[in-house]
Amino acid sequence: MSEALATPVTALGGAQFDGLVSVREMPAQGMISLRGDLAMPPLKNAATGVAGVDMPAQRAAECEGARGLLWMAPDELLVLCPYDETAEAVASMDKLLYSYHALVTDVSDARAMFELRGGGLRDVLAKLTPADMSAAALPPGELRRSRLAQVPAAFWLRSETAAQVICFRSVARYVFDLLKTAAQPGSAVGFH
Repeated sequence: MSEALATPVTALGGAQFDGLVSVREMPAQGMISLRGDLAMPPLKNAATGVAGVDMPAQRAAECEGARGLLWMAPDELLVLCPYDETAEAVASMDKLLYSYHALVTDVSDARAMFELRGGGLRDVLAKLTPADMSAAALPPGELRRSRLAQVPAAFWLRSETAAQVICFRSVARYVFDLLKTAAQPGSAVGFH
C-alpha cells in the first residue's frame, strides 16, 4: 500500500469557519458501531476496553480526547478511538464477542465530525434542530440524535462552549454549510 493511500482523507479537507462560533471539520476519527445487549458484560468489556472510558448512561457521551463511548440507542453504542487503531479495535471486539449476538462495524469513513466552539453554540444549533437546546434539556455530556435541517445528526456538548456533531459523510458539505450559515456574524438570536 502506498503512503498516500494510508493517510485518511476527511470529507471536506479540514474546512473551517469563524463567526458567532467557530466551526471546523475534525480530523479523521475512528468510529465503530456496536450493536447488542448493552447490559451484557462481554459487550461492556469490549466497548470500554477499546474506548478507555466508562459505559455511558442512556443518552450520554463519555469522551476523553479521541476516545469515547456514545449511547446511540437502547442496543447501540458508537465507540470512538484514534483512526489508525480502528481495524485493530474492530478485530479485538469481534474476537471478544464472537459467540454472542452482537454486531461490530467500522463506520469511520462513512461519517464526518465537526467541532463548534464559542458561547453561542446553543443558539447556532437551535436554529437547525428541533431538539430542545436549553441548558436544562441538554446539559454537557448528554447526546442527542436528531436532525440538522433535513439530515440526521448526533451532537453533544463537551462543555458550555464546545460541541461535537456527527453526520453521514455524504452530507458533510451540507451540514458544514448549515452550521456556517447559522453562525454568521450578526445573526445572533440570544435565546440560549
